[in-house]
Amino acid sequence: MMRPTSSGIEVYLYREPVDMRKSVNGLAILVEAGLQLNPFSTHLFAFTNRGRDKIKILYWESSGFVLWYKRLEQARFIWPKDDATVVSLSGQQLNWLLDGYDINRLKPHDKLSYSAVS
Repeated sequence: MMRPTSSGIEVYLYREPVDMRKSVNGLAILVEAGLQLNPFSTHLFAFTNRGRDKIKILYWESSGFVLWYKRLEQARFIWPKDDATVVSLSGQQLNWLLDGYDINRLKPHDKLSYSAVS
């Protein structure tokens, strides 16, 4: 399993739902304009959709942007409720979020097992 996290990395959440048709340029603009942060930094920037079943993570890797995407089949991501304008997580907290944990309660998603796509 490949994850865009490592120890010591800082992760910033975009609090509002995002149209998941946005790609690198649109998300980088949200980082600059919405979070007022530098998308070319070493940080990760996480976005989710209104239904909270998709997540995109944008980060700069020395010579270009990387866009990581996950779609849940049944569950929802539990986006932290925080009144701060900019919400930050540690790499470990992002891993918990991706695993389906409500990072405020540490309760995971149910594991699913499929044998075919259709």
